[in-house]
Amino acid sequence: MLVVAAVLVVAQQVGIFEQLADLPARREALVQLGPWGYFAFIAAYAALQPFGFPATVFTLSAPLIWSWPVAFGLSLAGAMAASVVGFLFARFVARDFVAARIPRRFRKYDEALGRRAFVTVLLLRIAFLMSSPLHAFFGVSKVGFWTHLWGSLAAYVLPLFLVSLYGERIFDVATSAPRELWIGLGVGVVVIAVGVWVYRRRRRMPGRDPAPAEDPRPS
Repeated sequence: MLVVAAVLVVAQQVGIFEQLADLPARREALVQLGPWGYFAFIAAYAALQPFGFPATVFTLSAPLIWSWPVAFGLSLAGAMAASVVGFLFARFVARDFVAARIPRRFRKYDEALGRRAFVTVLLLRIAFLMSSPLHAFFGVSKVGFWTHLWGSLAAYVLPLFLVSLYGERIFDVATSAPRELWIGLGVGVVVIAVGVWVYRRRRRMPGRDPAPAEDPRPS
């Protein structure tokens, strides 16, 4: 829930919902393109998202344009295409450049990928979903292409299905919510995140472990 709230707050603050608000005017043109509209959506998703463009724009816009079954199919195809592009780019095109910029929070899972690759891919995708650095991390890691592909697919199906099914309602609620609600939600996310960070940092501080009990027996 914390991750979902954070994503919604960021999306509102950076203007993603405002970008999506223009879609109704363009919907008819995209629908009339038929299969070419599908291709344009997937191609844009695959070309832009691996390099930092928010996946939220694509995921939330699809159910505003097409019926939810079509939106689900296109979102899933686009997410998989973007994951593959990010993975292959990191593995075969710019491996050294990418490897030097992988966030530390991902590096610690490299050994786990060697032991339980599919489960680790699945869990990381559930936690971080369409994170662009995660695409890159998998590309420079020990995980095989097909394991990455099927693990990512398994993680994407449920959230993309739910967003496709309820995306229009999510958009209506998000765009009609007062600014005060977003401010309060943002403050709540920050407070919880800081609290978790402080707690984890205190646990790692030296001297937190209790000193071993002295042996009461005389020497």
